[in-house]
Amino acid sequence: MRSATLSILFFSCFLLSPFSTLTAQKSDEHPLPFISVDGNRFVDENGYEFRFRGVSSSDPGKLKEQGKWTLEYFEAIKSYNANVVRFPVHPSAWRERGQENYLKLLDQGIEWAGKLGMYVIIDWHSIGNLRTEVYQSEMYNTTKTESFRFWRTIAARYKENPVVAFYETFNEPTTYHGQLGTLTWAEMKKLHEEMIGIIYAHDKTVIPLVSGLNWSYDLSPVVENPIKYPGVAYVTHPYPQKREQPWEEKWQDDWGFVAETYPVVATELGFMSEDGPGAHVPVIGDETYGNAIIDFFEERGISWVAWVFDPQWSPQMFKNWEYEPTMQGKFFKEKMGELNK
Repeated sequence: MRSATLSILFFSCFLLSPFSTLTAQKSDEHPLPFISVDGNRFVDENGYEFRFRGVSSSDPGKLKEQGKWTLEYFEAIKSYNANVVRFPVHPSAWRERGQENYLKLLDQGIEWAGKLGMYVIIDWHSIGNLRTEVYQSEMYNTTKTESFRFWRTIAARYKENPVVAFYETFNEPTTYHGQLGTLTWAEMKKLHEEMIGIIYAHDKTVIPLVSGLNWSYDLSPVVENPIKYPGVAYVTHPYPQKREQPWEEKWQDDWGFVAETYPVVATELGFMSEDGPGAHVPVIGDETYGNAIIDFFEERGISWVAWVFDPQWSPQMFKNWEYEPTMQGKFFKEKMGELNK
């Protein structure tokens, strides 16, 4: 029933989509081909399926302050055989650095990524309840107005740039077990759609990424109430603590089923040992989880982005600025080496 219901809803929108035809071509300025949505797949300009496997940077503003927002940093990401890099833009960092200065960072990162053959996800990296405007910590504080204006600015600046393949409208919606007020999928869906409408008014070649509830883990409401716009993909953050083993059946019920009809991207996943640095972050796991989740993705054509390419934010992918990989860094580097050929 899920698959049939989703198929009807999807194809009724997709066949009428004004966004299914690309409006620009690859050029010297933009070295990568455009990616678009075709059913439950991402495809390039020739209709060939494309899967994204890469990493998330830490906040570009944080890296700039440390002198690490450099070509060398992007070359280190590329050494993992990544084909996509996600830029998490924290609202607090956006305000503190100022719009024009922050946009210069994004411009430079997009240029480096494109030259190295990697696509970019721009992520509005807030955690909390956009309806009540109450958040998990101060660094995530934003408003509906600021969020809408952010996407208006970003979409106007990067329109028809194929390197910027995705806009992730809101990182992790959550009520924090009721501490941030109530939030239903219908309410969050309406906010996503406001942002997507603003994006599409400027940029019809980008793919909006739509996060679910429960810190962007749960997509189960999509079966009955999908986003009204065509050309979107859905997001999950399936960290190991979200479900107990065995994982696979629960993953399928919570978000895996969506990949039968729409593209899905796990824009965050990762794991670390109990005695690892920053172990207060509850993403304890090992290669057992890693192999299980990657196999689950590959069986369903799901794209993924590991968190986080930084030696301080957890779970770290490398230990120091010599880029010495951690346990999960070694794991994801090996997987991308195997799969991104």
